[in-house]
Amino acid sequence: MDLDLGAVRAFVAVAEDRYFGDAAARLGISQQAVSKRIAKLESDLGTALLRRTPNGAEPTDDGASFLVHARALVALADQAVDLVRSRHRALRVDVLGTRLVSVEIVRAFHETVPDVGIEIVRSGGLADALPALARGTIDAFFGRALGDLGDIRARPVRLEPLHILVGHGHPFAGLDRVPLASLVDRGMWIPGAARPGTEWADFYRALTAEFGVPIDTSGPDFGLDDIMDRVAASDELIGGGVGEGIRVPPHPGIVQLPVVDPAPVYPWSLLWHPRNRHPVLPRLVSYAGGGFRPYRPGTEWLPEPDRPAFST
Repeated sequence: MDLDLGAVRAFVAVAEDRYFGDAAARLGISQQAVSKRIAKLESDLGTALLRRTPNGAEPTDDGASFLVHARALVALADQAVDLVRSRHRALRVDVLGTRLVSVEIVRAFHETVPDVGIEIVRSGGLADALPALARGTIDAFFGRALGDLGDIRARPVRLEPLHILVGHGHPFAGLDRVPLASLVDRGMWIPGAARPGTEWADFYRALTAEFGVPIDTSGPDFGLDDIMDRVAASDELIGGGVGEGIRVPPHPGIVQLPVVDPAPVYPWSLLWHPRNRHPVLPRLVSYAGGGFRPYRPGTEWLPEPDRPAFST
């Protein structure tokens, strides 16, 4: 006997929602259609699967036993459909922010495969990306691979030197680079850098612990344009948290300077789930990894947990 998957799906919907009307709304069909599908399923199986109660429908003993397998059948069917569709949809890549170096990597990759659709996604960081990768709602994530990643794989792709922003009236404005030690007494202003649980907050905590550079995280983060306006209007404020590869909008009152001796570098990795079968994903992994270079102790600083991955 061949089971009608539509009937199985209707049974699962009623068993979970308890009301035929709610199940019909979930499935996008009429209540009458739901009733007919379940009636045929019960006829094919030779047993009643549902009984009506004052509180809606509920599974019979046979229905409760069948429900476990019915859910598995529906989930497997949905997974099969998603697998086929994923081979023809755009590659969904989480870049964290469209001004960051990650989007430049994706942009350069797309130039090598102009016929490939790519959908850019922005998330709240690793905590959001890991479950999204596991669910398949995104295909790849550019960010810092920190802590237990579970089944997710990570490939180091870029060490991005840290830069600062100062106004033309700032004492650093005439320099071509700023020693890290010079920031100990002045600090950096990075609104939003203390956001709990984020991998970048951990990065700056490690920087402060190692070198004593204070990080001022005060004030709402209204975006890079607002930060630049406030830095340009000040003779003392130092805007931090700016990577070398960030797309800084032109601003007549801003000077961008690299930090050196040592140069703090932010570790970018490409993360993906090995179960993901999007045909373009391996090409992105290979392309992104082509920009990797090892960490250079002495001239650069990298938090201790990131060093093993970036040392070979």
